[in-house]
Amino acid sequence: MSDSSGGRQWTFLTNHARVLVVIARDPGVRLRDVAAACEVTERTVQAIVADLEEAGYLTHAREGRRNRYHLASGMRFRHPLEGDYEITGLLDLLLAAPGDGGSVSRAAVKGGVGAA
Repeated sequence: MSDSSGGRQWTFLTNHARVLVVIARDPGVRLRDVAAACEVTERTVQAIVADLEEAGYLTHAREGRRNRYHLASGMRFRHPLEGDYEITGLLDLLLAAPGDGGSVSRAAVKGGVGAA
């Protein structure tokens, strides 16, 4: 992947992190909308959601014709360098409005994102 200047383009977040952030923002989101937001294919998002569910980061429940996703509380990063940190810290950063410094996802994740 390269940018317009001919150099390699890279980002700090993985597609798994992006998918998790989009779902945390809207637990009732359709996977095709997640794919559009993350600029990947719907099949890629399906595989990522399956990975996240298999690892215990995410669950879903059927509501009518749609799925509603729930983030598991207390989940930590998978790599040993970050393993002491919960993913809610990253979600807090990325879900908060720029400059507000508020903790958005801790409240949402407490009972699972989208939990009543």
